[in-house]
Amino acid sequence: MTLNSSDKYKAPALEKGLQILEFLALQPTAQSQSEIALGLNRSPNEIYRMLASLESNGYIHRDQISSKYSLSLKLYYLSHRHSFVEKLRATSLLPMQESSNEIKDPCHLCVIYDNQVMVIAYAKGSSPISIVVEEGKLYNTSQTASGKLLLSFSDAEKRKSILAADPYYKSLKKTERHQFDSDLEDIRMKGFYEMPSAYAEGIIDISVPIGTNETGIIACLTVSKLIRRQTEHTVSTEDIVTSLEKCRSQIESNLGLR
Repeated sequence: MTLNSSDKYKAPALEKGLQILEFLALQPTAQSQSEIALGLNRSPNEIYRMLASLESNGYIHRDQISSKYSLSLKLYYLSHRHSFVEKLRATSLLPMQESSNEIKDPCHLCVIYDNQVMVIAYAKGSSPISIVVEEGKLYNTSQTASGKLLLSFSDAEKRKSILAADPYYKSLKKTERHQFDSDLEDIRMKGFYEMPSAYAEGIIDISVPIGTNETGIIACLTVSKLIRRQTEHTVSTEDIVTSLEKCRSQIESNLGLR
């Protein structure tokens, strides 16, 4: 019998352990051995030794009374030994620079920090005249393309918390807030956002999200497009979004999200 390349490198025991961890991560409550087996379409005996191994190594916890299993905090601690922002930044810089070279205008990477938008990476555009966006700077969430895009993909509770601390949003009248909230839903449906810069004339900001439905949206890529007099050198919004989507795919792949 000839094995194909995917079969050649399979590790059944490892795959079984990963399936158990992923299954438990999706459950709202602890699960019994039989419930785990049913969820994975396996027999209870088939997963017994793997459950014992995961428990002895501290990855799962078995309740002494109910004998049900749940994830321990070990995976959480392991994942947080390395800075998420630093990893995101390191895996994004090269794809961002390639995108900036292609579209000529600079690209920056943003996350939500302390209810504001923080720029964590910047790639210079290939045009001799372009905009510089300083890394580490904080910007208003409700008045930036990056902020509105990230808000649009946030869950209701997080969005409410961010906007409760946002000076501009708090200054809006009730009808204006309703329109703002409606605009966020439109942004989410569209999948990208374009708006004139609230900080300078002659700049159009275009943003796309980074992340998946499973991981949630973790960041966004934004191009600050300078409106130039020589229109033959202008890159269309459609081409910019296409380039950003290609850049996003590479970043998500580097992060193991694809």
